[in-house]
Amino acid sequence: MNLTDSMRSGAWQVQSRLLAYPDEGLLDSLSLLCRTVAALPEPIGAPLQPLLNHLERGVPLALATEYIETFGHPKRFKQLYRTPGLVLDNGELSDHLAVVLEFAAAFPEPGERLLSEHRAGIEVMRMALREAGSPWMGVLESLSATLPALRADEHQAIAELIAQGLRPLRNPIRGKAIRLR
Repeated sequence: MNLTDSMRSGAWQVQSRLLAYPDEGLLDSLSLLCRTVAALPEPIGAPLQPLLNHLERGVPLALATEYIETFGHPKRFKQLYRTPGLVLDNGELSDHLAVVLEFAAAFPEPGERLLSEHRAGIEVMRMALREAGSPWMGVLESLSATLPALRADEHQAIAELIAQGLRPLRNPIRGKAIRLR
């Protein structure tokens, strides 16, 4: 699929927002997100629709509980990210992929490069969310549709991550240390 930088950036911004904690701000922005998703190409927008429907119908406390059960506690994420060298500011969201997607939306060329460098981890996370039946699975499906097709070496990296027992919901992106400020 041929995507313009603008289309890719728009998709990454929506994906970033949908991976954020389902607070009042996210829930209040659902109508805007629905309109934005409707304008995306079908392979990118369609996977997001089930999560949007889930968020629209959900009870805020139940959504928050489900999110925490899916992605864990933010402090745990910050501790895990510190191990490979990722440093987040205290006020920065610890749901790391959302931060990377926001960066990619603002800076498409280096953002796509960063996402591509960590493609194996993203794919393992996507598979784990699918296996768990998580409503957030569609965000990773949509993200995958914005990236180039997996290369043979990435398929091998995915197999290695799975063989190592990597639990993608606990440490979704592996590889070079990155520093976000």
